[in-house]
Amino acid sequence: MPSRPDLAHGEPLSVGFVLLHRFTLLPFAAFVDCLRLAADEGDRSRQLRCHWTFMTSNGQNATSSCGAAITPCVPLQDPGDFDYIVVIGGVQDERNRVDSEALAYLRRAASEKVPLVGVCTGVFALIQAGLMSGRRCCISWYHHRDLTRRFPSIEPVADRLFIDDGDIITCAGGASSADLAAYLIERHMGKAWAMKSLHIMLIDEARPGNYAQPQPVVFGKIEDRLVRRAITLLEQHLGESMSMDRLAERVGTSRRHLERRFRETLGVSPQKFARELRLRYGLWLLHYTGKSVTEIGERCGFADTAHFSRHFRSAFGMSPSDVRKRSGDSDGAPVDPHFLHIHDKAFS
Repeated sequence: MPSRPDLAHGEPLSVGFVLLHRFTLLPFAAFVDCLRLAADEGDRSRQLRCHWTFMTSNGQNATSSCGAAITPCVPLQDPGDFDYIVVIGGVQDERNRVDSEALAYLRRAASEKVPLVGVCTGVFALIQAGLMSGRRCCISWYHHRDLTRRFPSIEPVADRLFIDDGDIITCAGGASSADLAAYLIERHMGKAWAMKSLHIMLIDEARPGNYAQPQPVVFGKIEDRLVRRAITLLEQHLGESMSMDRLAERVGTSRRHLERRFRETLGVSPQKFARELRLRYGLWLLHYTGKSVTEIGERCGFADTAHFSRHFRSAFGMSPSDVRKRSGDSDGAPVDPHFLHIHDKAFS
């Protein structure tokens, strides 16, 4: 989407934030702080190159999910005052309230061609406002199952950080809000201002929208620091089959010593642990993305589809194609994210 004409003449980038009940604090803070740091020289925080406004339906303080309150907030303003309207969603549960006034405001903004940004569960508000029909929406892997249950006609995407569809942008939330804010700042103000913000926030560079979300392969508490370091490296290289010699070198030990520590801590060799980790990543991708079995095998670091399928069937008792078919069956239960957890002594 091109810059609006007024921005081309040096007018400030103006962003309105709609903060819903119990909104999530990190994505809001990451986004607005990126704007703040790009708005002025150094860390002076004057709203010179960027303007931002915090809004709630009633103009009262906005209370976040952690209990911190944001003030001052104002009632919902004219959508035409903003280059973007960013809606930050709140905690989702069965009793989740619907802010009818905020939804009507989002519909009005869309009708006036003001780009909307749904961050974290703000995507749910865009759906409830009737603005996501026929669209993909980016969502955190953590909220993927809840979205598909509540809104089965919507296509969720949980393997990237954000999706820019021009008039509507959706973002997974968390720290990726800083990446999205930097993306918008670069678009309107230039890369130097985006990088200035990120560097002050101690972020090396903005990740692109198609950057993969960290996947929910998590562990019970592991006391051994060497093993923890090795696991972190394996998580960072899920797309390749890292040799054990290289892994040992990266963590500063010998292969033999690393293998001994893995067996003492987890009951398996690092080779088997790494393969199981990549297979669980493949299982997650089969359930939560539309990538082909061939693409998933390659993304998980297997030499070819046959190699991936053989190990996958051995680990899970069914082929990748069977899992894909089951995940697409309306009667089939999606994988429980807890199934992906690997705990101490988990492998036989």
